[in-house]
Amino acid sequence: MKIPLPFSALVVAGEIQDKKIVEVYLNRSGINSIEVPRENARAEIGTTLSLKFLNRGAPIHITATASNAGMFTDFFHENLYVVDETLLPIPIRKECQPGFFDIEIIAGYGVMKAALRVDVERPADLDAQTRTKDVPIQPVAHGRPNLMMVMMGIALILYSTWLYTGIAFLNTASFIVLIVGALFTWYRQG
Repeated sequence: MKIPLPFSALVVAGEIQDKKIVEVYLNRSGINSIEVPRENARAEIGTTLSLKFLNRGAPIHITATASNAGMFTDFFHENLYVVDETLLPIPIRKECQPGFFDIEIIAGYGVMKAALRVDVERPADLDAQTRTKDVPIQPVAHGRPNLMMVMMGIALILYSTWLYTGIAFLNTASFIVLIVGALFTWYRQG
């Protein structure tokens, strides 16, 4: 039994499908024609958008320009000579925000022009991590008592002692300890 394709070609074909490659057809419907996908291309932050130019006619010179992509990528302009197929990688920055930019493809010395909009999105796993880090419904204990609670306990002991002994200083001290604890907690939050 003979396999029509070498095993390495099958492995490479599988890898290409996993990467999200945007295919742009050249010379398919006419001389210097450019056919981009109808839907917008999608790229995740921190990944590489790959444009695959597939030529179906004579070799062609094209120009790919992204004039409004400065906040998403370092790519600005590329001149390509496409014989059969060429891959143009466009790295997306890791520190950029979601948004979009346009890639203009020009052929035939400016006669034919097509535009492809690229939507830059957050990675799906990053959104899941953000959702799990939301504020919990119940407060989380940090393992040590709040200073306000400690001061309230001291003030309660001083106040109870004043009730049993009648020493006026303990009543004043409990009030001062309670106020100091409340003010310290209040100003520590800001």
